[in-house]
Amino acid sequence: MTTTTKDPILVVIQLTGGNDYMNTVIPYADGRYHDNRPTVGIPADQVLPIDDHFGFNPAIPEIKSLYDAGKVAVINGIGYPTPNRSHFRSMDIWHTCEPEKVGTEGWLGRVIRDLDPKAENVLTGVNFGRGLPRAMALTGVPVASVAVLETYGVLTGIVNEPERSQALDIFARMYSPTVGLGATMDYLGQTGLDALKGADILKAAPDMYTSTVEYAETGIGRNLQGIAKVLTANLGTRVFYTQQGGYDTHASETDVQPKLLSDLSRAVNDFYTDLREHDTADNVVMLVFTEFGRRVKDNGSGTDHGSGGVAFAIGDPVRGGMYSEYPSLAEADLVEGDLAFNTDFRGVYGTLVEKWLGLDAQPVVGGSFEQPEFVQ
Repeated sequence: MTTTTKDPILVVIQLTGGNDYMNTVIPYADGRYHDNRPTVGIPADQVLPIDDHFGFNPAIPEIKSLYDAGKVAVINGIGYPTPNRSHFRSMDIWHTCEPEKVGTEGWLGRVIRDLDPKAENVLTGVNFGRGLPRAMALTGVPVASVAVLETYGVLTGIVNEPERSQALDIFARMYSPTVGLGATMDYLGQTGLDALKGADILKAAPDMYTSTVEYAETGIGRNLQGIAKVLTANLGTRVFYTQQGGYDTHASETDVQPKLLSDLSRAVNDFYTDLREHDTADNVVMLVFTEFGRRVKDNGSGTDHGSGGVAFAIGDPVRGGMYSEYPSLAEADLVEGDLAFNTDFRGVYGTLVEKWLGLDAQPVVGGSFEQPEFVQ
């Protein structure tokens, strides 16, 4: 578990669409990589070497620098038994830790519940992006979902008291449950009240934030800067979530993936630098994941849905390095033409839940799984 005296914070970054593992952490010394990828393969002399066998995509020099500084754990071959190649089902599995059935409770919803069992802080969990990821969904657990921080919430144009208090009271009564409609209305009423309360608190965060870091004008850059604004405002948020889409590279992968990875790498580095500037890098861990990897053999323009992927844990509390073995590219070792997973994602979650956040991992991830030791 963490040794910092500050509350540990987890920031989860979802790469939506199935990021191509083999073109992110590249087995450049393996001839089978180049044989299987005549179109999308990255030449060995272009990779950013990790060692004599593996290297990073040339589009992520900032992440490579953080890796060299011991701040990045590369978790190889991550996945789950009997992989599903549907975006929606696979992401549901990652969100709920339920490979065998359709789950309704998000793993981070359970984390937020265990961190704040009485729901005393409506901002224990905050998502940056539209909608609420299933990972954070759990009945009775409040989570704020923010599109743009500066315009988030209601009644933002009313700045004077008592007008604002009066207006919020009217909204609260509108959200309050109607007598006799039972638990559903109770839940909806409380959800509405929580949203109002969270919006009212969050509106102050941008005015409290100053930084010398100039984030790039990208979606992931804006979202991570939004997280930095809330995180540095010390509002008690312990779990943050955001997404970067576009990784479903069936076609034009050599154009699409490098741009996405470049935006991600720059944004992660800017965010980390911002945390350092605010003296809070020692209590933040980032998890970067995607729902699956892609097929070993390219399709002439891109890559199709596969299995076996990569996740990154990034931050000062991380014990950097390569974790688990890179899956074999030998044809006999592939699973229907895909890399075989060798690290259960629930064990990675377990490391974060138990070793970082100090909670019992078993009820969160639904069992006991080997936990890679990437948290110091």
